[in-house]
Amino acid sequence: MSGLFLGGCSAESAPKDEAWRVSSLAEGDESLVETDSGPVKGALFDGYRSFQAIPYAAPPVGERRWLAPGPVTAWSEPRDATKAPNACVQGGGAKPVTGAEDCLYLNVTTPRGPTSSGLKPVMVWLHGGAFTSGFAHRYDPHRMAQLGDAVVVTANYRLGVFGLLAHPGLSDTDFSLQDELAALRWVQRNARAFGGDPNNVTFFGESAGGLSVCALLTSPSSAGLFHRAVMQSGMCTTDWPNQGLDPDSAAGSGWLSPEEARARGSAAAQGLGCADPKTAIECMRNMSAADLLASPAVQGPPAFGYPSYGSRILPEHPAKALAEGRFHRVPVLAGSNLDEGRAFVFTYHVRNPITAERYRELLKTSYAEHADEVEAHYPLSDYDSPALAWAAVITDRVVACPTLQGERLLAAKTPVYAFEFADRNAPAVLPVPPGMPPGAMHTSELFYLFDVLPFNPNFTEEQKALSTSMMRYWTRFAKTGNPNASELPSWTRFRGANAVPYVQSLNVGAGGIHSVDFGTEHRCDFWSSLQ
Repeated sequence: MSGLFLGGCSAESAPKDEAWRVSSLAEGDESLVETDSGPVKGALFDGYRSFQAIPYAAPPVGERRWLAPGPVTAWSEPRDATKAPNACVQGGGAKPVTGAEDCLYLNVTTPRGPTSSGLKPVMVWLHGGAFTSGFAHRYDPHRMAQLGDAVVVTANYRLGVFGLLAHPGLSDTDFSLQDELAALRWVQRNARAFGGDPNNVTFFGESAGGLSVCALLTSPSSAGLFHRAVMQSGMCTTDWPNQGLDPDSAAGSGWLSPEEARARGSAAAQGLGCADPKTAIECMRNMSAADLLASPAVQGPPAFGYPSYGSRILPEHPAKALAEGRFHRVPVLAGSNLDEGRAFVFTYHVRNPITAERYRELLKTSYAEHADEVEAHYPLSDYDSPALAWAAVITDRVVACPTLQGERLLAAKTPVYAFEFADRNAPAVLPVPPGMPPGAMHTSELFYLFDVLPFNPNFTEEQKALSTSMMRYWTRFAKTGNPNASELPSWTRFRGANAVPYVQSLNVGAGGIHSVDFGTEHRCDFWSSLQ
C-alpha cells in the first residue's frame, strides 16, 4: 500500500500533451474555451477571465442521489459560464433550506494572456462549512489568480445527508469526498484548456475543506491528482473530548468508523419512516430534499457532518495513516489561526452564555479528573470573560496542538511549511456577539486570500500588505512547492525534530511576519501530558 503514496506522477486519466492545448472557438476570443464535455463562454474582466458553473459530474438527483459522481452529458453549443452555479442544498431545522441537489459545478478564474513560463500552476479550492454548508462561488479568487499568475478552481461538493449518508442499503459512502476527487479529475482533463498545468496542481481548503485535503492526502484514490497540499484550520489529527467542541459534540474526531456511520444512517432512515433496510434508500430517494432536511432525524444531533473511513476512498482513519506514514509525498503548507476557538464558542454563547460557573461545568464535562489542571493553565483571571477562557481551551486542545502534531507527522516524510494567522483585528466572517472581540478566529484568514461574498472588508494599509504577502506565499508555494520569494520575508521549513519547529506568524503591526514558538504559545506540552 505504501507504494501508492509516493506521488509525483500524473493521474492515469490525464490527457496526452499532444491532445490538448489552450484553445478558443473564435480567433482572439478569450471568453470561449473548449472543455472535454463542450465549449464554455465566460466573462472577461480587467486582467482576468472567469468561467462559472461548469459541470464536472452528472447532477446527483433522482436515482443518482447517493451514488458516486457520474459523467457529464456533453454539449455542442457554447454554454453560458457567466453566472454563479447553484449552491449544494443545505439548511433545515432552524435554517431555511437553500441551494439545489443539482450542484456539482466548479468555477475557473485565470489571468488573461499567456504566461512567460508556459503553463500556469493550478490551485483547486474547497470551501469550509462543517460539511453541511457553504458554496464555491462565495470565494472570488481573482486577486490571487492575477497576483500569482495561477489558474484557480473553486468547486462545490455535496453536503450533509446528501454527501455523507452511510447505510446498509448503500454499497458506497463519502460522496462529498468522491465529488472532490471528481473535481480533481476534471482538472486533470481540462487544465490545459485554461492555460493551467495538470502536472502542477495545488489542492487547498479551509476547515471542512482542509480536512478534505488532509483526508485525500491519505487516500489511494487521489494518487497523481495533486502535487502540493494546503490545509487551513483542518488537520487529520483533529479530535476533541466530550462536549469539548460544542455542547452537542460527543468525544470524537472528524471521522466516523464504518459502524458509526451506518448506525447514524439507519437511525435517520427509521426517523424518516424508511425503517426497512431493503427499501430504505428507495424510500428516502422518493422524498424531497426539503422534507429530508426538515426532519430532526437528519438534523441531529448528531448531524451528517463527518466523513467515514473503512471505505475504498478512505481505507483507514486519516490520523492513523498520517501517523504511520501512509500519505502522498507532496509538499505541504499547513496551519491554523491564533484564536480559532472563538468562532465555535460564539455560535452558542448567545443562547447559553458562558458564565464563570458554566465555564467550570464545561471543564468538568470535557476533562473530568483533569478539570482542575486545565483551569490552572487557563484561569479566568487571565481572560476578559469566561467565554474567552473557554475559547482559548478549544483553540489549544482541539485545533492548535493537533495541527502541530499533524505537521510533525507530515514533516517526517515530506517538506512542510507551517503558519499561524495572527491578525486579531481581522474582519469576522462569522457572526460575533456584541462586546466579544473576534480576534484571529476560525475563518478570519479567508479575507486575506479571497474576496469573500457578500463582505467588503475595510482593510488598513497594513492589512492590505499582509493580504498581498499571503497571496504571494500561497501562489509561490503552488508554483514551486516552497513559499519563499525574494520580495517576501523568509519562511523557514518546518522540521518536526527540532525542539522548536519553525512556524511563520502572519500578522501586521510591529511584529509583522515573524517566527513564533507555536507549541509554547498553545501549551501543547501540557495537552500532550493529558493524553
